[in-house]
Parts: sequence; C-alpha cells; structure tokens
Amino acid sequence: MFFKSLLGTAAGSSSNSIRILNTSEYKAAISKGKVQLVDVRTPNEYRAGHIPNAVNIDYFQPQVFAEKVAKLDKNKAVYIYCRSGSRSRGAAAQLVKLGFTEIYDLKGGYMKWN
Repeated sequence: MFFKSLLGTAAGSSSNSIRILNTSEYKAAISKGKVQLVDVRTPNEYRAGHIPNAVNIDYFQPQVFAEKVAKLDKNKAVYIYCRSGSRSRGAAAQLVKLGFTEIYDLKGGYMKWN
C-alpha cells in the first residue's frame, strides 16, 4: 500500500480515466467511427497540419478551452493530442476535473503521427 501511494498511477497519468495510446493504437481507435477528436495545439499549429476530423481547442487559452470542452459529450470517449504529448497531458487532467471519464492521449503527439 505504501509503495503504491509513492508510485502513483500507471503511465504517469493523474487518473484511471486517461489512457495513453501509441500511434498504431490511436489510429485504429479513431478509425472505428465518429469520435470526439481534439487537437489542443494553437490555431497556427493546427493550420500547419492536423489529424483529419480533429477539432482545434487551444489549451493555451484557458477560457476558450473550458468553453469549447464544455460542448463535448462527457459520456463519450475523447481522443486528444498536441505536438509532443506535454500539453495533451495537461488537457487530459483538466478533462478529468470536468467530469470526463474516458480520455485517450496520443503518445508522442502529432510529431509521431506521420
């Protein structure tokens, strides 16, 4: 019990609601149909290239992020990614705080996508 509290949760996530997928797992999951796919990079990064059907919700704009995330369905899985994985980790933690229970993060972010 003591060691478990020291080590925290698996994969460094702040919650069991967050699962980090490698590129092939992520591609397979989002190809299965209509999913809530969110790119948390800046609009300029998004315009430079993004995963098809992704919605851009800039994590660096907290008010806009909160407003747009509130429009997502908390009862459905959310797939998120950023450039390298750092921002999406923070975004995933925010989603958990907002009541989302099934969040999938792309390991290595968009840099690993292609």
